[in-house]
Amino acid sequence: MATLTLEELAAVLGPGQPIAGLDLGTKTIGLSVSDLGRRLATPRPVLKRVKFTQDAEALLAFAGKEKVAAFVIGLPVNMDGSAGPRVQATRAFVRSMADKTDIPFVFWDERLSTVAAERTLIEMDVSRRKRAERIDSAAASFILQGALDRLSSLARAADA
Repeated sequence: MATLTLEELAAVLGPGQPIAGLDLGTKTIGLSVSDLGRRLATPRPVLKRVKFTQDAEALLAFAGKEKVAAFVIGLPVNMDGSAGPRVQATRAFVRSMADKTDIPFVFWDERLSTVAAERTLIEMDVSRRKRAERIDSAAASFILQGALDRLSSLARAADA
């Protein structure tokens, strides 16, 4: 398993290969997956975290079911751009996944993704209780959608 930049991922992805977005929390992993054309991110049910081995198995089962070619995982950098304990935990999770899969990971700056997801759910008039259930997957969709938009931009630049 490799950690790639989004530009490196763009170079190795084949057509019709979906990618997944991950919002790694301490209690859950928010999930989303792209369509085959990699234009739209769609939330999927969250994974409840247990222990790393079980989390990895559940994540890889999801990847197999969805035929995921890569993971875009949110990197929770601080607003000033510094790396705190959550960044270290995310990087450690990805390093631990290296022994379990060949699916590449791409880190994506997730600053304000949860805020944006919450705002969207409020605009959709989702109740507070249901927002709590959906926020992690909505944040994963914001993370993935940002990466999909960048991939699209890279493809347009390569065609020009």
